[in-house]
Amino acid sequence: MNSRREFLAGGVSLLAAPLLAGCGGGSSNLTNAAPGRSIAFRWDDTALQAISAVKPGPPMVARSMGIVHTCMFDAWAAYDPVAVGTRSGGALRRPAAERTRSNKEKAISYAAYRALVDVLPTQKALFDSQMSALGFDPADVSTDTSTPAGIGNTCAAAILTFRHADGSNQLGDLHPGAYSDYTGYVPVNTPDNVVDPSQWQQLRFSNGASPGYIGPFWGRVTPFSLTSGAQFRPPPPPAFGSPAYRAEVQEIVDLTANLTDRQKVIAEYWADGPGSVLPPGHWCLFGQFVSTRDHHDLDTDVKMFFLVANAVMDAGIAVWESKRTYNTSRPITAIRYLYKGQTIPSYAGQGKGIQPMDGADWSPYQAPTFITPPFPEYVSGHSAFSSAGAEVLKRFTGSDTFGASTTVFPRSGMLDDTVPGSVVELSWPTFSNAADEAGISRRYGGIHFLSGDLNARDLGRKVGEQVWNVGMSYINGTAQA
Repeated sequence: MNSRREFLAGGVSLLAAPLLAGCGGGSSNLTNAAPGRSIAFRWDDTALQAISAVKPGPPMVARSMGIVHTCMFDAWAAYDPVAVGTRSGGALRRPAAERTRSNKEKAISYAAYRALVDVLPTQKALFDSQMSALGFDPADVSTDTSTPAGIGNTCAAAILTFRHADGSNQLGDLHPGAYSDYTGYVPVNTPDNVVDPSQWQQLRFSNGASPGYIGPFWGRVTPFSLTSGAQFRPPPPPAFGSPAYRAEVQEIVDLTANLTDRQKVIAEYWADGPGSVLPPGHWCLFGQFVSTRDHHDLDTDVKMFFLVANAVMDAGIAVWESKRTYNTSRPITAIRYLYKGQTIPSYAGQGKGIQPMDGADWSPYQAPTFITPPFPEYVSGHSAFSSAGAEVLKRFTGSDTFGASTTVFPRSGMLDDTVPGSVVELSWPTFSNAADEAGISRRYGGIHFLSGDLNARDLGRKVGEQVWNVGMSYINGTAQA
């Protein structure tokens, strides 16, 4: 959509970058647009700018944000009278006289910088620029923990050492290539041949791309709070070909054929595809909204972003564990197989709308250059990332009240430039409303089935609760070493 993502918070307009190719927008760029935000807020925004440029996969985005905000939290904890670091406990705690805002800001900035250069190294120039703007020297690698720079560098080093061995293969030491598969996954189906329609199929996009499964090993990554990626594994989806399964397939066919303007707007707004900050980053943007709405100080922002970022990180691990366990086909594979030879309504592309066609050629309401994300259907990442983020924000603020909104202007759709016919406002009175809309958007877009959406929402809420409990133990200083 050619609109700009706009969140309204207490009379302040927070504008995100233009939506790209029908996908969710990138960073809100509030570092420059809104001076006075906390250092934690500003580094969150810088991280999102980098993510939008690098375009990692969704679970990689979530892990990056989790690492960055955990490094920031641990550095901050050294200057808090109660909180303990996730790697060092209370061993780095500084005397009360040193617990100044300036010391916290410096320690947090060095921690954020070291983490970002590590997880998003191609964006080092951006991070150098941010450090210089703050008056800090990126070349200061001191580990003297009597200084803020030393605290930040030391905390980041401990977390990065831990995360380099967390099963993500960030360094390419488990298999050549950063984040490459080391488990030997081989799909049953090829882009041109469906051997088993119940199983995931790699697709060929209209631009010739045929991306492989992003992160088939990701369920093995060490979580922040979960005992394992399988801790809250959802029950199996309906069996392929069963009445329940066919009903879910038919729902997607029917939804696609009868999408209203509002539903099309919802599908595009939440798409969060390549070039955006993806669903994990989207909920960090919502965290920025809450920070502005509630007039957070530095301490409050550090704690909130720490919880939100780890919630989406653990949600990604849990979702990808489910995706690998069940390895289920996307709606596009199932519908093309089950309705081959039958005439059904399908999205026919920009300017063509919905047209009758052979089921073998059915397409979801998505861009043909990214017709379906390259990983299995069950369960939905959007649904789990969103419900986990919502659960944490609800608990952190003490209320489900959200109050954000965005306005989409007429004829701004990327998938259908006649949509919407008039102004559409998406508004979310509660965090739960926003999470539910994110989930159902993937059914409107033909990306997920009902069970993949609803069971992921439940999964995300459980993950959010677990992250809250563990995260609060660090914040309250009761975490066990």
